[in-house]
Parts: sequence; structure tokens; C-alpha cells
Amino acid sequence: MADQIDPAVENACKELRAKYEKVREEIGKAIVGHADVVEGVLTALFVGGHVLLEGVPGLGKTYLIRTLATALDLEFSRIQFTPDLMPADIIGTNIISEDAATGRRSFEFQKGPLFAQIVLADEVNRATPKTQSAMLEAMQEHGVTVGRQRYVLREPFFVMATQNPIEQEGTYPLPEAQLDRFMFKLVVTYSGREELKTILDRTTTGYTPQINKVMTGPEIQGTQALVRRIVMAPHVQDYAIRLTMATQPGGRFAVEATNKYVRWGASPRAAQALTLGAKLLAMLDGRFNTSFSDVQKVYLPAMRHRVLLNFEGEAEGINVDDVLRKIIDATPTMAEAAA
Repeated sequence: MADQIDPAVENACKELRAKYEKVREEIGKAIVGHADVVEGVLTALFVGGHVLLEGVPGLGKTYLIRTLATALDLEFSRIQFTPDLMPADIIGTNIISEDAATGRRSFEFQKGPLFAQIVLADEVNRATPKTQSAMLEAMQEHGVTVGRQRYVLREPFFVMATQNPIEQEGTYPLPEAQLDRFMFKLVVTYSGREELKTILDRTTTGYTPQINKVMTGPEIQGTQALVRRIVMAPHVQDYAIRLTMATQPGGRFAVEATNKYVRWGASPRAAQALTLGAKLLAMLDGRFNTSFSDVQKVYLPAMRHRVLLNFEGEAEGINVDDVLRKIIDATPTMAEAAA
């Protein structure tokens, strides 16, 4: 395949791999462990998606996104979501301004914190549905409308939202249709013994990491376009399609665990996330065509927030990730001939 690849594309892919590793190195100066989370965040960013991070407070979610924004030389904004936060507080609003020379008054739009390139939506499930919808609309459309005027957000535009899985009092869980806007849902777990030691050594001794700028906004946009030129063979694409349809209870490709524990399955956006995530992994591995393993690696983060358990699944304490693993195990890579 390599001799059929445009040399310019091949060189661009090599440069991307080098830049990707440099970004990971810079993040590693500040973030200890959580390699799978860092990889998931970078994957979503480099293909133009958004990420939902779930984890208890104090695990470095905010620090991760701040470090990423510094390493990528992008404008960063943090929004602390609270029940009294209004849509205008994040989008912006029209204010009356007066011309000092003429004394004439006019409306002037004052941009809110959503007008950044990397936006951290901290504890997004604490805001009311109205405010959540305003942000999620911007995620989908990459623009906002105030009055009759539409404002386009700067590219690349990347949102990383966080939510606390434990403290649910006074929260407004994101509806399924809004969760679907996120490419990945990543779970941040506790640090291990050695990782915690390294964290303490760094944070209690005056250590201050120097994060260097590695990539710019235009370079990331180029990456997002480059990923789409990676080939996905028909049989690999069909595997991604069948894995998506296997989450839909009662469907042709549903497995036993799906029919028993799942109430709603994944949408076409899930298949898009699988495809783009697999293409980036292939490119980072020096390949110009995707494999079954690429699809499998991004399956859990792309699906876990799109698959809803039924009453039986919740009553038995079934974990969505366990159901997804059973789907992978029960779904053959090569499909049987269509009837």
C-alpha cells in the first residue's frame, strides 16, 4: 500500500506522528499516568470530536486540559457550570455601548467564554438543561446565534466536559441525545501506588513543569483533514457497522448480552466515531489503512455513553463496559455472506 500513497501525504503523516509524540511528552511533564485518557483526548481533538471525562474530583482532569491547551498554543477557557449559570453567561450577550465621539448608542456583542478554541466545561451536569443545550449546540454547529446574528467559533474548536459520577444531588444528567454529541466518554480512575508517589514528589517539592508549545491551530486543522484520507477497507468498515448495530437490542446483529441488558443502542454517530478514531490510530502506527484492532481499541470510549441499560441490567449492577466487551467477543471480524 505504501507505494500507492501520495508522497506528500506520507510525509505529512510522518510529521504528525512526530508532533503527536512531542505533545504526549509535554503532557507527561505535568500529568502522571492516565495514558489511555491522554490518548483518547488527543484522538478526539485530532479528528475534530469532543470528549466527556468522568471521574471523582482531584484526579487532574482540569490540569490535563490546561496543559494540553498550552502545548497546542490554543486559546483556553474554563467554565464552571452551576445551577444558576445562564446561556448568556457562556455564549455572551449584546450590551449597549456609546461612541465617545458622537454620543450615539448601539448594541455591541460581548463574547462569552465559549469563544475559545479549547473549552473546559467543568461539572457540566450541574447546569440546567437550558444552559447545557446552549453549549452542546455550539459543539455541534461550531457557532452560536444571538438574536438574529450568527457568530462562528474559531477553529479548531474542542470541548472537554467533566462530570462527577458520585455526587448526583442537585445535578441535571445529560440527556442521551446530548451525550451523543461527544465523540468519546473517558473514565478517569485512581492513580496507582508508584504514580501517586510521583505526583507527590512533583506537587509537594516546588516542581513546576515547563510546557513547550508544539502545535498550532492550523496544524491541528490540517491533521483533521489528513485523517480522513486514511483508507478503511470495506470489510473493516463492515466490522465497525456490525459492532455498532450489535448494541441495538432486537436487531440483526444483536448478541445475547445486548438483548438481555440493553434498552437503547448506539446511533450512526457512534459508527462515525469508530471510523475516525480507528483511522487516526492506524496513521499513528505508520499504516495507511485501518485494521480490526484499531476499531476494537476505540470501541469502548466511543460506545459507553451511547448504550443505555434496561431495568434488568441496572438491577443486576451490570457495567456498560462489560456488555461492550461481550459484544466484541461475540462479533466475528469477518461477516458471513449476506442472505
